[in-house]
Amino acid sequence: MQLAQLNVARMRAPLTDPQMADFVAAIEPVNVAADAAPGFVWRLADETGTGATNIRAFDDEMMLVNLTVWEDAEALAAFVFRHAGHAEALRRRHDWFERADVPTAVLWWIEDGHIPDVAEAAERLEHLRAHGPTPYAFPFKLPVPQPPTGGEAGGVGFEPTSELPR
Repeated sequence: MQLAQLNVARMRAPLTDPQMADFVAAIEPVNVAADAAPGFVWRLADETGTGATNIRAFDDEMMLVNLTVWEDAEALAAFVFRHAGHAEALRRRHDWFERADVPTAVLWWIEDGHIPDVAEAAERLEHLRAHGPTPYAFPFKLPVPQPPTGGEAGGVGFEPTSELPR
């Protein structure tokens, strides 16, 4: 099993605006570092190959998507919080992106070799928003342990509305 993650963010200004210059400058080096990070498997990229800034998952031209696959939660967390370039971008996210009152990130387990598409990822995020954390779709702060192998790729042996154990 591998861990898929989607995060979305609504930009405060278009990518061409000077307010976004530091963010735009960080995209390629952070993505190159992610590609080389231990536990990294795959990331969504547009035709430039350096990021996914031209891909829209929602009817909002200001909404960016980041979709990746990792070997496990530990590898994802190590990159997100310990890679200097990504950690700096994370600290500055409110300079570039609006605050949201709904979850903007979702994780879910997938079968090895499965590459999630944007529609699948958006559905997982909508499920998290509608039902809260479940083994089907959960937030970064409440990771669900990897299920036993042999589950189905879509639900990994869980019903979409299963509640997490308390």
